[in-house]
Amino acid sequence: MQMLKNDILIRALLRQPVPHTPVWIMRQAGRYLPEYNATRKRAGSFLGLAKNPDFATEVTLQPLARFGLDAAILFSDILTVPDAMGLGLYFAEGEGPKFERPLRDEAAIRALRVPEPRESLGYVIDAVRQIRSALGNSVPLIGFSGSPYTLACYMIEGGGSDDFRTIKSMLYARPDLLHQVLDINARAVIAYLNAQIEAGAQAVMVFDTWGGALSDAAYREFSLEYLRRVIGGLHREWNGEPVPNIVFTKGGGLWLEDIAATGCDAVGLDWTVNIGTARRRIGSRVALQGNLDPAVLFSDRATIRAEAGKVLRNFGSGNGHVFNLGHGISQFTPPEHVGILVDAVHELSRPYH
Repeated sequence: MQMLKNDILIRALLRQPVPHTPVWIMRQAGRYLPEYNATRKRAGSFLGLAKNPDFATEVTLQPLARFGLDAAILFSDILTVPDAMGLGLYFAEGEGPKFERPLRDEAAIRALRVPEPRESLGYVIDAVRQIRSALGNSVPLIGFSGSPYTLACYMIEGGGSDDFRTIKSMLYARPDLLHQVLDINARAVIAYLNAQIEAGAQAVMVFDTWGGALSDAAYREFSLEYLRRVIGGLHREWNGEPVPNIVFTKGGGLWLEDIAATGCDAVGLDWTVNIGTARRRIGSRVALQGNLDPAVLFSDRATIRAEAGKVLRNFGSGNGHVFNLGHGISQFTPPEHVGILVDAVHELSRPYH
């Protein structure tokens, strides 16, 4: 195995000593970058971009050419998994992702099957392999998936939702059907993430974007339990190297101890949580990732540096912190502000290590 030139992300996720706090950004390959928009135009559509390993590799590398980021994250979409299950993913102009065949009846749910990632999701696995090769071991590659519950939200609602009325109706009226979907999803996510690891992903992240919209009892039964199952099924090392994992529930501040107890290596925090408080609650068990408000990047240089400094100060001295935003970067962010943030994190974090 060739050694990583910059392995501080992996070391931070494993709570080992690092010279400074590593930083990467959720959705770092995205619409805020003009070069991404140019590649997307050449690809013809978002799906044309995501389903072509050459384009996916190109856009994954774009932010690394601009900024001193400490990791690459695979360019893909969480909804590739339900698409591989035959639900018919498409993107309506200005409306976001939709499914042609959402899960609305018992027969469709009973017919749902776990896709074989190397077949129906082969384009993602090929992209992982290609990106890993193109990186030349400069920084680690992060693979990812949506959580079983978050995937179910899109699969049952048929797209995004303001109130999740359809899935929550099923959750309360027919919990058996929702558990059937979640069981299939959990097995699919495990197979998909393990295939990414086998193809070269060096860390993996599970995005539980909509778990935080559930009641306390429902979160524990329908999201957390399946996160635990996913984490329990993942490769913890590959080719003799550790493969750390991160769990991120947006709005998950109420359940930090429970998320840490899933067995994950790191817990992602949104910007509503004080990272120092989170560290006191769970930082002796897991690494923490986060958690600057993405809106800070609309301000000026001095404010970006000051707000990054606050997050670092709140975490305090020692290991186990990966700096990130508390959610994905906005498409309206000035690209140069990302450079200011990355440089600030590297510079301002050194005294804490």
